[in-house]
Amino acid sequence: MIFKNISKAKLSLALISLVITFFVWQQGLRDSLNRPSVSFDISQKEQEILELSVQSIPTNLKNILITNDPIDEINNLLSQVPFDELTERNKLIQIISSESNEPTINKNMFKDFEDKNFNLLIDEIEKKSNDNSYKLNSDNFDFLERDRFLYHLLSKKFDFDDSSLITKSFSSKMFLKILAIRFIPLLTILLGSILALKRLWETISLKKFGWQEIKSLDLGLIDMVLLIAGGFVVLGEVVSPLFSVSLVELFSKNISNELSQSLKIFFGYLFMAIPPLGIVYYQIKSLHGQFTFKKDYLQFNFLPIKYSIIQGIKGWLTIVPFVLLISLIMNSLIDNQNGSNPLLEIVLNNNNYLSFFLLFVTTTILAPLFEEIIFRGILLPTLSKDFGIISGIIVSAFIFALAHLSLGEMPPLFVLGIGLGITRIASGSLFSSVIMHSLWNGLTFLNLFLLRT
Repeated sequence: MIFKNISKAKLSLALISLVITFFVWQQGLRDSLNRPSVSFDISQKEQEILELSVQSIPTNLKNILITNDPIDEINNLLSQVPFDELTERNKLIQIISSESNEPTINKNMFKDFEDKNFNLLIDEIEKKSNDNSYKLNSDNFDFLERDRFLYHLLSKKFDFDDSSLITKSFSSKMFLKILAIRFIPLLTILLGSILALKRLWETISLKKFGWQEIKSLDLGLIDMVLLIAGGFVVLGEVVSPLFSVSLVELFSKNISNELSQSLKIFFGYLFMAIPPLGIVYYQIKSLHGQFTFKKDYLQFNFLPIKYSIIQGIKGWLTIVPFVLLISLIMNSLIDNQNGSNPLLEIVLNNNNYLSFFLLFVTTTILAPLFEEIIFRGILLPTLSKDFGIISGIIVSAFIFALAHLSLGEMPPLFVLGIGLGITRIASGSLFSSVIMHSLWNGLTFLNLFLLRT
């Protein structure tokens, strides 16, 4: 029997953890529907960079990079959202780029902003709309030095020189950014497709996939429930944030909001990882009588290091086309998908370099290492032992996707989880799946970093 030799206390704890997890994940998935999709901001940022790079784009590339006027594209994006729901910056963009000066539009658009500088701009725009001969003083817009797109937009609207901020070198930098944003994903898709076809051909010709030996700890399903539901969810996602958020708020009263947000995410992840990793430590110690770091309980198999890294890179490249394909299918089936990870928006709109460093460490080191230990180091081998490798990969990938609490992102994350599972077993190295996970998060982070204007 599956529950043989399991104490009633352990069963009761597992059951309580499952019930709490059900309600936490159900609420988390429902809440994700109310979170906006970051794809809207990404599309807008890309068009802003494109507009700022126009003067540096070679003539033979303009037709490739620019299909429609970037400002028109931005207006089309903004028009899909009710004006009252736009951010103050986007409201201002829509007001500035509007070709109409009808009073009805002005009444709806010219509203008080929390940013006093924005209100001054609105006053200038109103004066200009009421008197065409009114000359704007571009010195009034110096506060936009850190928002060059808005400055450029104003210069186009009111015909003044913006070359002091939109310099040739700055425009060239934006051109390099747009090349990287457009062509790095294409290059990874091309290389990944070649690797995927090569792997498929090898599998068909050899008539086997070539799984490596997988070693699992002598744990059962109840142990997995206690680890995932009890450690990861109840203690990690529910209890730990009470301490991490309080700690950061206690010491972050005099720092910027951006840095405070990043510290909450960084320490939140550290505190969230402690309970499930503590349970892993306890489970290993119970099985072996002791815990020794020198012993590779989870098959990290670092050595040979070159092999592990190469397998991780190959796994990352191979899965990229499949994840992006699923994302495209989801976008075509569901308009305006909600539920993006809030971390994506924080990275996209962050201007503090210390914050960036903390977010980078969290997304490319802490998250991959912690999640791979839990999902591919413990859960996948245990499920594979009881139900077979294929079932183990699928079920662990589903739980991995579910744990991110985003309905919109579940299908791509499920495919990514399958890729991580295949890499873990095909390479025989947990370190390879950590590298693969880190590269995936790193590419996403790099793309968001490049999109900042």
